[in-house]
Amino acid sequence: MRNIKLEIEYDGRKRCGWQVQPRKISKKPSVQESLENTLGKILQEKIRVTGAGRTDSGVHALAQVANFKTNSEIPVRKLQLALNGNLPKDISISKVEEVALSFHSRFKAKSKVYRYTILNRAYPSALLKGRVNHLRYPLDVGLMRREAKDLLGRHDFSSFRASGGQSQDSVRRIKSIRITKNKDLIHLEIEADGFLYNMVRNITGTLIEIGRHRFKKGELKKILLARNRRLAGPTAPACALFLVGVRY
Repeated sequence: MRNIKLEIEYDGRKRCGWQVQPRKISKKPSVQESLENTLGKILQEKIRVTGAGRTDSGVHALAQVANFKTNSEIPVRKLQLALNGNLPKDISISKVEEVALSFHSRFKAKSKVYRYTILNRAYPSALLKGRVNHLRYPLDVGLMRREAKDLLGRHDFSSFRASGGQSQDSVRRIKSIRITKNKDLIHLEIEADGFLYNMVRNITGTLIEIGRHRFKKGELKKILLARNRRLAGPTAPACALFLVGVRY
């Protein structure tokens, strides 16, 4: 028995997310489903792939991590070539390696990093469409940075949690949060030991409202402590969110 670790890049626009969903819930395929079907054909055995995180419908990944166990002796290099030759074009395998049988992509992860990108200018981009959130109105990035510092550390993030999540515990630790601007692009990057359902998109939507001066200075901390989703900003669109890495 071998344990194989994959690093995966995917475009989430035509996907219902990472996890397999019943067809009555979504007619779009999941990334997990396409991987398992393709691996099954290549290895001639039933494969169950475990992902490090469950990205939502429309969310992309630069470096999702997953693992599966197999009896096949196929070399990892040949497996990578076979996967990239047979997977749908919106999924690519950037790395394949054999790891210890004890490795679990989800439970061994120490943190995950997500990046949200805003295109902040008067006109949209023909090339970045579907990968950024285009906002025409100006944003006060300095104020967004200052307010975001209140999210650092271990907190109950119920105010930024969407209904429908499976976790019973709303406490998470945000290790770092950076907001950078490069010309017309604003990047919000968050590293945490875990994320609640829609947590990054709800934090982003709230910070956008702060950047528009729709919330007063100091309001983000009050929203966090209130543990009330209704007080926070709207959920930012999924198209601009990327899982950029998983750290072990």
